[in-house]
Amino acid sequence: MTVSEARLELTDLLRSSGVESPGVNAEWLLATLLNCSRTELPMRLDETIADPQLEHLNSQAARRAKREPLQHILGTAFFCGLEFQVTPAVLVPRPETEELIELTFEAAKTMPCPVIYDFGTGSGCIAVTLAKRLAKAKVIASDISDEALRLAKANAEQHEVIKQVEFRQADGSALAAVEQVQLIVSNPPYIPTSEIAALEPEVRDYDPRLALDGGRDGLEFYRMLARLGQVSLTPGGSLIAEFGDGQEDEIESIFRNATWPNIRFAKDLCGKPRIVIASTGQ
Repeated sequence: MTVSEARLELTDLLRSSGVESPGVNAEWLLATLLNCSRTELPMRLDETIADPQLEHLNSQAARRAKREPLQHILGTAFFCGLEFQVTPAVLVPRPETEELIELTFEAAKTMPCPVIYDFGTGSGCIAVTLAKRLAKAKVIASDISDEALRLAKANAEQHEVIKQVEFRQADGSALAAVEQVQLIVSNPPYIPTSEIAALEPEVRDYDPRLALDGGRDGLEFYRMLARLGQVSLTPGGSLIAEFGDGQEDEIESIFRNATWPNIRFAKDLCGKPRIVIASTGQ
């Protein structure tokens, strides 16, 4: 079978299985198999795939057809132009979370030696990316999952920022004991418990429940961040957190009730409010 024939066959299989962007998924599987980039793939369409390679490709295609995330199959995900190792122990990094990085970078770049606390670090994509961009920053990355922390450390080592990032196994209550930091950044769980069953299979069946479930109304972690965040921030410091579509009004009420003096929202690429920036007074 040629690469071209395999691409068509894979695309048809994934489309019939309900996979979003089946052609793109097929190209990623083929490019990884051939150890080339997707942009190089069109130049290799006439090549014949050897039987052992074809067997491996069919195995991966079957996994994707069962809606296992492509990133789990490949073992990596790209975030802000960097490649991260991912496993079922962590949430797959999302493109929409890249806006969280941009806002945090803008807030931190004028600080001489910022200390940033990444709550719920998961794969470490936020902590590592910020450390890469802010050479003088110290990042504290926390997660309740030991498996997630091991993976995050591996990603920090891979990107040569292990000396900048301190990893801590802790739950949300640890925020109250954190030393003073300039910025808190987080992409916490925000899916209401009752809505998890209706999520896409890639998310519902493969992302860790701990990274999804935000409690009865999806806002459990925002109440905790609003309650404890000000204790850990220096005067003028900011908490920057992603939230779910349609949660803006509830998030604003939570932070106002917790007496944060400055609250504003940032929009995603679709123009929807998806990030809260809450700042302490000077």
